[in-house]
Amino acid sequence: MQAIVLAAGEGERMRPLTSSRPKVMLPIGGKPLLEHLVASAKEAGVEKFVIVVGYQKEKVMDHFGDGSDLEVSIEYVVQEERQGTGHALEMAEGLAEDRFLVLNGDVLCDADSLKGVIENEGPVVAAVKVQDPDPDKDWILEVEDGYLKSVADKSKPLLSNLVCAGICLLEKKIFEALRMVPASEGGGKQERDLMTGLKSLLADGERIRVAELESWIEIVLPWDILKANETLMPPDYRGILGEVEANVILSGEIAVGKDTVIRSGSYVAGPVVIGDGCDIGPNNFIKGHTSIGDNVRIGNGVVIEDSTIMEGTEISHLCYIGDSLVGSGCSLGVGTIVANRRHDSSTIRSYVNGTKAETERRKLGAIVGEGVKTGVGTIIYPGTVIEAGRWGTPGEVLWGLVPVEKPEPQEEKEGDGNEGDPSEKDEAKEKNAIDESPAAGELEKT
Repeated sequence: MQAIVLAAGEGERMRPLTSSRPKVMLPIGGKPLLEHLVASAKEAGVEKFVIVVGYQKEKVMDHFGDGSDLEVSIEYVVQEERQGTGHALEMAEGLAEDRFLVLNGDVLCDADSLKGVIENEGPVVAAVKVQDPDPDKDWILEVEDGYLKSVADKSKPLLSNLVCAGICLLEKKIFEALRMVPASEGGGKQERDLMTGLKSLLADGERIRVAELESWIEIVLPWDILKANETLMPPDYRGILGEVEANVILSGEIAVGKDTVIRSGSYVAGPVVIGDGCDIGPNNFIKGHTSIGDNVRIGNGVVIEDSTIMEGTEISHLCYIGDSLVGSGCSLGVGTIVANRRHDSSTIRSYVNGTKAETERRKLGAIVGEGVKTGVGTIIYPGTVIEAGRWGTPGEVLWGLVPVEKPEPQEEKEGDGNEGDPSEKDEAKEKNAIDESPAAGELEKT
C-alpha cells in the first residue's frame, strides 16, 4: 500500500514555533509529528510513501531521507506555492499508484483505525465525531447507511457532528475530478481543497464510504502538542541509554538518550522523554508528560512539568517551567518563572498567529519561539507568546504577545533606572496584555 502525505505547509497557527521548521517537524513525545504518522501507517501495512513538501522542505528530507532508517520507501515532491490540499495532492500524481492512502501531515491516527480504512473497497473518507464542529473551518459530513451523502459548504448550517479527519483512501480518478473543480479564493490566493474533488466525485454518482475513527488527534494549535504528549509518550523501546548518577530517582516511564547525564539529586517522574547529549541537574524535578530534545542543558534546582523543551535550549538554575512549549536554541536566565495557572482558576487566553484566542485550558504556560533569551529573574504570565529571537533583560514581567524587538538597556531608559518611564510601561501593558490589565491573580505555578 502507498500513502501520499500532505506536508507542505508552515502551520501558521503554530507560530512562533514554526519560524524555522514546518509544523510536521515539531516534536511530540521526543519525535517529529510526521515520524509518528509514518510509524502508524507502516504498522497498518503502508510500505511506500510520497511526501509532499514545501515550507522548510530540507528539514523533512534531511531527517527522513529515503526512509530506510524506518524500513519504508520515501519519495518527495515539492509544492512550491501552497494552494490547498487538492493542489498538493495533484503534485504527487506522477508517483501515485492506482490506489493510495492520503494523509494530512498534521493528523495522527492509530494503526488499527488506518487498517480499517485500507481494508475498504473503493474510495473512503475517514471521519471523526467532534462535540462542536466549526462550519467555518471543518468539512462537515452527512452520512447515510455508511456512505457519504453530502458535504456542507463552509459557513453553512451543521449537517452532523462528523467532520473529515484528513485521511482518505482514493483512486487515480481523484486527479481528474480535481482538475474539473475551479480554484477558489483563499487568503488572497487561488486554492483547491481535496474535499472539493471528493464532492465532484460524489456529484458524478461515485459511492464514497465513510469510516469513523475511534482514535484521532489533529495538531492545529500550539497547545495541541501538549495534549498529544499525553497520548504518544514515551516511546518505551528507547530505555535508559545515558548516564544516571547516584541519588537520582526515576519513577514511571522514562526514556533517556545516549550521551545524556542526569546528575545527582534529581527526581524524574514520567512519562518523560529526554534526548541525546543532554546535561540535566543536579537537584532537578522533571515530571508529567515532558519531552526534552537533544543537547539541552538544564541547571541546578530547576522544575519542569508537562512541557516540551526543544533541542539546544539552555535552562539556567532555579527556573520553573510549567505546561509550556520552548523552542530550540533558547536561553532562559537564572530564576525565570513561567506560571501556568491563574489564581481565579479561569481558562487561559493566548494568541494564535498574532490574534487573541481562547485555549479552553486551565493550565498553560508560555509559547516561546526559537532563540529567545530571558534575563535573570524574568516572570512570564500564563498564555504568553514570545516571538522567535526576542532577547530580554533582567527582572522583566512578560505577558500577552511579546514582540521580537530587543529592549533598550536599562541604563539608557528614562525613569528610575529599573523599569523605565511609567508611561512607557503603561503603553507596553496596553499593547501586550491578554486582558485589558493583567490581574495579580493571573500568576501561579503548580
